[in-house]
Amino acid sequence: MISYKRPSASPETSSGSPILQGRRAVNVGLLKEHRDQYPVEKMCRVLQVSTGGFYYWLQHPQSRRERKEAQLVTKIRQVHAQSKGRYGSPRISFELKEKGIKASRPRIARLMQKHQIQSIVRKKYRVNTTDSNHGFTIAENHLKWDFTATKPAQKWVSDLTYIRTEEGWLYLTAVLDLADRKAVGWALSETMEAEATTVAAFRMALVNRPLSGELLLYSDRGVPYACRAFREQLEGMPVRQSMSRKGNCSG
Repeated sequence: MISYKRPSASPETSSGSPILQGRRAVNVGLLKEHRDQYPVEKMCRVLQVSTGGFYYWLQHPQSRRERKEAQLVTKIRQVHAQSKGRYGSPRISFELKEKGIKASRPRIARLMQKHQIQSIVRKKYRVNTTDSNHGFTIAENHLKWDFTATKPAQKWVSDLTYIRTEEGWLYLTAVLDLADRKAVGWALSETMEAEATTVAAFRMALVNRPLSGELLLYSDRGVPYACRAFREQLEGMPVRQSMSRKGNCSG
């Protein structure tokens, strides 16, 4: 028969958390179930539960409120694990509500903090579509903030941006005619290479709105517009490139 000294206060595990919190509540349940098969002291070491805490738990069963809280913490851990640690209290609260489990977001946040359930903070991924640190020739800014045109195919502006999809990043290049602000050319690609972005969009613009005179083409000074592949596309055409200042795409 195992004898023990009854503790004067609620014992704690070696980690400093009360024995009935979170995973510990499950551990002591396993201890109770198998204490007739294996030595209690050895099971306590394996499950990281203090021996005194286990015996205290036997003498002081959980209250109804504690049991409900332990069940809620288990549900929180399940949703947190399913999200691979990405969900915080707002999203976990939403997921539990969808499952029919009523619990306010502040309560879930409090329990997550109490049981050290933390979401992974992911840095926002930003795609750099305007890399001006290159060795290609930079055209002067001939547009000089004059975003007006008196006729079609006189002034075009072009830009490249990125779109996040379920299958990855896509790059959208557009060419607008300042005469009527219409998109006369565009290209959607999985790469930022000039042939798939700026060259493809410019070719579409030529088909949709053929040149009738000199064209001023305004863009940023990124590689897709300054590279040899794009400049070769403009050779032999009455097109004059105009590029924005570094760090300022509008002028």
